[in-house]
Amino acid sequence: MTPTAFLQYCNELVTNLVIQTPNNSLHAFDEKAWDTPLIGVARGDDPLFTEYKQIIGTVHWTPAEAFALAYPDRAVTAEELRVVCWILPQTERTRREQREETEVPAPRWIYSRHYGELFNEWLRCKVRDEFIGMGLKATAPILLPDWAYRQTPEAGLCSNWSERHAAYAAGLGTFGLSDGFISEVGKAIRIGSVIVSADIETTPRRATSHTANCLFYARGTCGACIKRCPVTAISRAGHDKNACHNYIRQITSPHAQQLSGQNVTPCGLCQVRIPCEERNPLRSGSK
Repeated sequence: MTPTAFLQYCNELVTNLVIQTPNNSLHAFDEKAWDTPLIGVARGDDPLFTEYKQIIGTVHWTPAEAFALAYPDRAVTAEELRVVCWILPQTERTRREQREETEVPAPRWIYSRHYGELFNEWLRCKVRDEFIGMGLKATAPILLPDWAYRQTPEAGLCSNWSERHAAYAAGLGTFGLSDGFISEVGKAIRIGSVIVSADIETTPRRATSHTANCLFYARGTCGACIKRCPVTAISRAGHDKNACHNYIRQITSPHAQQLSGQNVTPCGLCQVRIPCEERNPLRSGSK
């Protein structure tokens, strides 16, 4: 399979799994959790992954480091690896319900955080296993036993494999004022990724900076996400991770557990009723 054909195969594989499987469900509402995905691919030796160790912290894995945890007896170079990423957009019905909330997430949003992420885990496994079934070596970093959140001097609380940063390397979008990821289908999304030892055509990274899709950074306008945060964890100075984390753990998580019976940590109020909710605002004419 040529690198270009392999990229097309990845697009069809992930899209078909999202669109066709009954696993993509909110369960309680008997409707899909996610709309049609976007797919991107980054090289394992992209210099960004080394830069992330300075930006996020040394705890953040490069693709080669994550791959070595899954295959400790298999020597592999970073240039042999590709990081296949996908964006899962929230449905319009879920976003519409979430727009009406100002203090805690809407029911559909809560179920998408639980059942939608369970589907995302299933998707990571399916894509990984599909590659393995082709005779390739593959791993989903976020499913590795060593994946966890860490405190770093550079970035505070962060994970040792960031799906958002992988998606940025794959050209799927950029970051915003709230630290949310603004893709071509907006910020109301979740992200997944799998690392595979294969020659796959990569997708271009066209953004001129890591915040290029954010109206606030690009034009000095907007800041709508500031008003959406009930605990002022977003300001013109950026995102207060500790305030955000505490609000989720103390307020939205108990609310979600009472509603759904699940141990889940949703919020996402800053992902809707904003210009970048469902699109890249720099391509839609927003001001």
